[in-house]
Amino acid sequence: MKNLSRKKQVVVAAALTLALAGISAVAQHTHNFQPGFNLFSKQQDVQLGQESAAQVRKQMTVIQDPVLTDYVNRVGKRLTSSQEAQESGFPFTFEVVADPSINAFALPGGPMFINTGLLRAVDNEAQLAGVMGHEMSHVILRHGTNQASKAKFIELPAVFAAQIAGNGTLVGQLTQMGIGLGANSVLLKFSRTAESQADLMGSHLMSEGGYDPMEMARFFNKLNAQGSHGLQFMSDHPNPDNRERAIKDEAAALPQKRYGGETGDFKKMKAAVARIHEPKPKPQAPQPQPQQ
Repeated sequence: MKNLSRKKQVVVAAALTLALAGISAVAQHTHNFQPGFNLFSKQQDVQLGQESAAQVRKQMTVIQDPVLTDYVNRVGKRLTSSQEAQESGFPFTFEVVADPSINAFALPGGPMFINTGLLRAVDNEAQLAGVMGHEMSHVILRHGTNQASKAKFIELPAVFAAQIAGNGTLVGQLTQMGIGLGANSVLLKFSRTAESQADLMGSHLMSEGGYDPMEMARFFNKLNAQGSHGLQFMSDHPNPDNRERAIKDEAAALPQKRYGGETGDFKKMKAAVARIHEPKPKPQAPQPQPQQ
C-alpha cells in the first residue's frame, strides 16, 4: 500500500510539474510591455491629464445623460480591475462627449473621453471595451509623455523648473512649446509600434474584464472596411501590420476562459445615444505659437 501511495504521489507531482510548465510556457508567449523613456513623473502625467481635461470640457460638449455616464463607467470599471491598470496607479475617469465621429481618446494620467459616434458604431459591448482598453493602454504605457519627452528632450527641464517656481500651468507651458491638444499632437497621435502595444495590452485588459479580445480586432477591421466613415479613428490610430493576427495570437496565449462580462445594458445605451443630437462643435481657443 505504501508503494502504491508513493507511486500516486510521483504521478501527481509529475502532473503538477507539467501543468506548471504549460502555464509558464503560455506566460512566456504573452507580451510584458514596460513604459519607455520618460522625463515626466507619473504625477506629472496626472497633472497634465487633469489640466488638459479641463480644456477638453470647455471645447467639447460633455453629455450629462445618467444612462450613458453610468454605462461607460461600468465598462471602465471592469477594465480598471485588471492587474495592469491597478499597478499603474492612474485614476481613470470616463466621460461621453457629443461628437458624431467614431473616436475616443485618453489623456495622460487617465481622463478618457468617448464620442457619441463611437457608441453608435459598436456592435456589442466587447467592441466598446476594446476601444476603451486600447486607449487605457496608451495611458498605462505612458505613450503620450514618452513621445513628448523624445520630441522636447532639451526644452523640458526648463519647463519643469518653471513649474517648480509656480510660473503657469503645466499644460500652458507645454502649449507654448507646441505640445497641445490640437491636430497631430504628440500626446494623442501615436506610432504604429505604440498602436500595436496598445492593442496587445488592451487584449489583456479585456480578457481580465470578461470580454473577448477578438472583438477589438473585429471592430478595427469594421472601421477599415468602412473607409471614410472610420477615417477619424484610423487617422489618429494608424493600423499596425497584421493587427488581427497579432491580437489573435496574444488572446490565444492568455488564460482561456468563457467570455461574458457584458453589463446587460447595451440596448439601453443604444436607445439613450440615439436620442442625442450633437450640437455644432464649439470654437477652439487659439493655440499660442511655439517659442522660437
